[in-house]
Amino acid sequence: MNQFIPGLELSRRFYYESVKPILDVEFPMLHFTAARLGNGSEILGFDTSISTDHDWGPRLQLFLRHGDYEQFHGEVIERLRHKLPRHFMGYSTHFGDPDEEGTRLLVEADGLVNHRVEVWTIQGFFIDYMAYDPREEPTIFDWLSWPQQHLLGVTAGAVYDDYLGELKPLRERLKYYPHDVWLYLLTAQWSRIGQEEAFVGRTGEVGDELGSRLLASRLVHDLMQLCFLMERSYAPYPKWFGTAFSRLTCAPSLTPILAKVLNAPEWLKRQDYLCQSYEMVASMHNDLGITEPLETAVRNFHNRPFCVIDAARFVRAIKGTIKDPVVEAIATNIGGIDQFSHSTDLRSNPQLHKKLQTLYK
Repeated sequence: MNQFIPGLELSRRFYYESVKPILDVEFPMLHFTAARLGNGSEILGFDTSISTDHDWGPRLQLFLRHGDYEQFHGEVIERLRHKLPRHFMGYSTHFGDPDEEGTRLLVEADGLVNHRVEVWTIQGFFIDYMAYDPREEPTIFDWLSWPQQHLLGVTAGAVYDDYLGELKPLRERLKYYPHDVWLYLLTAQWSRIGQEEAFVGRTGEVGDELGSRLLASRLVHDLMQLCFLMERSYAPYPKWFGTAFSRLTCAPSLTPILAKVLNAPEWLKRQDYLCQSYEMVASMHNDLGITEPLETAVRNFHNRPFCVIDAARFVRAIKGTIKDPVVEAIATNIGGIDQFSHSTDLRSNPQLHKKLQTLYK
């Protein structure tokens, strides 16, 4: 068994030790950018030896200028097929044909190498990956319809050489949401909490412990998502959501409390731990300095004996600071795509994201 090496490091070495030397000899006048972006656990640095069983290996993207792409992309791919080694650092460089799910595995090469050094223009890659033409400024509605996982896919990963000088500024542009979009997403996340914060107690009070647990888990997820927003960090899709959360600044103090919410045997304990987490997150809000300080103590839900933070207070306060007229004009608090849908089919299909923009107009 090969000793595991993280995918980004494997691709970096593959580029500098195998791919670039071939390009320097075969195409000495060609200008390009080399990177590893897009899909894959290695983009986030979360890959392990288990990740090597599908779509993982020595792979990267080469970006060419439009004219060079039209003239050379086929030749670059073919020269690399002939010149690349069949193995690199103990791993095959040859990928088999896609299976019925589109997955490609590392297999032994019988002849020429079917490598995954993908040749693109920067424009073509971004249009394919997230239905975005990087020659244009993103609109408010683009930002709201892009899944955070896709934004991570182009702002995480690695750029090895940027001879074209275009990719790094583009990644910087997409590094995080514009200020008023961020404020809107915060209001939407607080709104989600406000819609269900009283129900953990209400369901528990009538003996529905399963329902109370389910609602508590939803609120834990919403609080975690709120923390990503507060720390201005894109949240990955569900497989890596908890792992990425553990790397947030707030995680060491908040994680033990959220774990107690999920493990609580009955609703009163569950509610108590939720209230502790509410107060911690409310203090985090005040630390942002985006509104006047708000009271962080929990209180009863109107005249009912259920403990809440009254999240609507935070919604009103943050909404009052939004200045962008396009953001102000959005009539609902549904937020971005990740806030109103967990559908993989929706979130993974960039052709559907443009259609979602009608929800905001």
